[in-house]
Amino acid sequence: MRRFAALVLLLSLVGVPAASGQESVDVADLLEAPIDYIGEVSVVGELIGDYGFRSDDSMWTQLNDDSYAFDPVLDDGALTGGNIGVAVRIPAELAASLDPPGGYRVRGPVVEATGVWKYHDPDRGGETYIDVVGLTVVESGRGLTEHPTWLVGAFGFVLIAYAIFMRLRSGPRRG
Repeated sequence: MRRFAALVLLLSLVGVPAASGQESVDVADLLEAPIDYIGEVSVVGELIGDYGFRSDDSMWTQLNDDSYAFDPVLDDGALTGGNIGVAVRIPAELAASLDPPGGYRVRGPVVEATGVWKYHDPDRGGETYIDVVGLTVVESGRGLTEHPTWLVGAFGFVLIAYAIFMRLRSGPRRG
């Protein structure tokens, strides 16, 4: 009987879905079928927006795992649609040494956040978020540089030259 119980336990563990924290889950999957992932999850993405430190020794921010998190537009990444992310609540001691969050000219830290997926958490007014228990920095944050577009500059110069030419050609104003 013990062998049978051990076999049933082993088979039930083998059938555990990826949302048990064994593999990374995409934010799109979390948002598409949120009830399927209630429990422990792991998500890899960029921390963006602001870091909101709260009185309960936690920090709230946004974790994006869209294409821009891994290939920013200012690094010649392609425009591939909208941003997609999810709120994360990180203990202050895990968040204390993080690089600044991502924004227009800043690439935030890319992290692997492991925690409990809370869908419409009644203890937090129905908020949906990942309550992080483990955080690994995959890639440090860094500044992004915007490169000038010479074609746009040349076109602007031509327009200014044309406007000056037209003004000089029209002669003095009569009033």
